[in-house]
Amino acid sequence: MKLLFIKIGKAFKTIQREGIFRGGKRVLLFLGAYFKSIVEVRAGDILFITSGVGDSALYRAHNQAEELRTHGFKVSVTMQDNPFLLGLAKKFKIFIFNRTLQTASTDKLIKKIKRQGGEIIFDTDDLVFEVKLIQQTDHYASMSSFEKMQYQKGIGEEILKDPYVKVCTTSTKFIAKILEGYEKQVFVTTNKLSQEWVEMAERIMEHETHSMEYETRSMEHETTDTAKTRSTFHVPRFTIRIGYFSGTIGHNKDFATISDVLIRLLKKYPQVEIFLAGPLELEKKMVEFSERIVRSMYAPRKKHFENISACDIILAPLERDIFSEGKSELKFSEAGLLKVPIVAVRNSTYADVISDGVDGFLAESENEWFEKLAKLIEDGELRKRIGENAHEKTLRDYTTKNSHGEDYYEYLRKHLKYNT
Repeated sequence: MKLLFIKIGKAFKTIQREGIFRGGKRVLLFLGAYFKSIVEVRAGDILFITSGVGDSALYRAHNQAEELRTHGFKVSVTMQDNPFLLGLAKKFKIFIFNRTLQTASTDKLIKKIKRQGGEIIFDTDDLVFEVKLIQQTDHYASMSSFEKMQYQKGIGEEILKDPYVKVCTTSTKFIAKILEGYEKQVFVTTNKLSQEWVEMAERIMEHETHSMEYETRSMEHETTDTAKTRSTFHVPRFTIRIGYFSGTIGHNKDFATISDVLIRLLKKYPQVEIFLAGPLELEKKMVEFSERIVRSMYAPRKKHFENISACDIILAPLERDIFSEGKSELKFSEAGLLKVPIVAVRNSTYADVISDGVDGFLAESENEWFEKLAKLIEDGELRKRIGENAHEKTLRDYTTKNSHGEDYYEYLRKHLKYNT
């Protein structure tokens, strides 16, 4: 019942924030994904159990499942409010719980898994299992009362602290170190891009001309009183678009860390415009430049990639706190997939991924952000070179097809052999 209230609260908040048409469409997509997670479950080796169908579930369950399938595992994904959840216990040997809330049905499932000697793995891509940390975030402050219900305790806290659970998977080395403090064996399984997304990006880039100094425009012509034709042509591009993709609520403070930098850039470079995706609340000082700020709310995956591809530079700022430090580098991989250069906060995760000045830029101080963004604004060849290098690294390290987790795969294989 608690989970139902949370989901109703999220649906209401989505419709309130995005309107009946757009928000209602998202709710319908959720319902479709929910029923799909029930009917498409097939018995096998590994079952991922998630709390929802958002980006976290896509990256940490569906894409992870695709990665494991490429290495010979039989994997399915379902949601924790699947009415047939308990019956799935006997159909798998390894159960990976991602962001699941403690409910009567999950408690029964876990007890049944233990009775039959199954393996339980705790998975997370955020520090949401640390309730004190999540309740201090801007994200939590922006939630409705229904949404806050899920954070009365750390998400997955009871699974993480269960002595029966010996293994965790997570998205970054930073979170891995924290999980090791719970005396767990931890595997870092980075967030991967699905093969469908890779092919989608390739098609987008085939038709995109933003990486050149031209853009595509169209014009409608009247041929008769009742007929019209539309012609397409290329014109020189004078606009440099800098994009920030917040994704979810609660990134206002992240963006605010570089708002003064962006104001300096907008003043110096009249050709610059800012593209903002997601429910971001801008500071009043940005109002002066509202005509050069393009807004977009939720976009399905294909449109999301098209929006990234239409940018010349991607931003990845973060607050400097423990919770933000745990964020993964998916902004780098998504931008790299579309050959768009990124300027990211200089923290442990991005510094471990980006070779500064080679396949992206790292920045810490306001002046460093300004200087590196200015370089990219002024130098189209630099943007192209950085973007292509990021693309190579993304395809090499961040796709489900080209994954590098042999230690993890070997652990899973050994456990499956023990239970045959």
